[in-house]
Amino acid sequence: MSLTLARRASAEFAGTALLVAAVVGSGIAAARLSPTDVGLQLLENAIATALALGALILTFGPVSGAHFNPVVSAVDWWLGRRAGTGLTARDLAAYVVAQTAGAIVGAVLADLMFGLPAVAWSGTDRTGGQLWLAEVVATAGLVLLVFALARSGRTSAAPAAVGAYIGAAYWFTSSTSFANPAVTVGRAFTDTFAGIAPASVPGFVAAQLVGGVVAIAALAAWYPDAARTADAVVVPHLTPETDTR
Repeated sequence: MSLTLARRASAEFAGTALLVAAVVGSGIAAARLSPTDVGLQLLENAIATALALGALILTFGPVSGAHFNPVVSAVDWWLGRRAGTGLTARDLAAYVVAQTAGAIVGAVLADLMFGLPAVAWSGTDRTGGQLWLAEVVATAGLVLLVFALARSGRTSAAPAAVGAYIGAAYWFTSSTSFANPAVTVGRAFTDTFAGIAPASVPGFVAAQLVGGVVAIAALAAWYPDAARTADAVVVPHLTPETDTR
């Protein structure tokens, strides 16, 4: 792995870890602060996640693009593979490994911060056609949003727009919008408010991958030149030519 790719992969690792720590940690805090009100717990969890995601995009976007999501990275590779933009296959492999490892570490970190066992497999079953459909919708909408922002030259709005979308999707999807295979895997390692049983993970991940395919089809119809700006997803990252620090 080149130094540049190692730097970007480390940003994806740290960003995804902190994202999952925010998701899981705020879920634990919400359950403790509002033990009798599940709706309030979800609201607290959603607000914290949306705000943390926006801040993390601002922090890591200039380094790696702040994907934090294997589906976003895979679509970036798929669209840019012929145009010579976006991630290479080698980049994609490094990003997916970093994101998944980061998500697991983030869940462990959140558990430890709240005095819980580092790893406790979640017992929360999340399965059924309605939840899988919700994950298709949530993931497709997220991917469409980030590529539409890049194609229309509005990546500066990504922190607010992506954070707002995820915060809203907590409420308008029955699955509470995981929309991310790495985050889904990480959340299996915590038996808390935000957890998902390991047996439920494959169904969610499959639905998220389908959502990525749906997003590719939508982009082909509405943003046929999206591949030209794949380097700007989610936020344009520094290259050896533009990094003058």
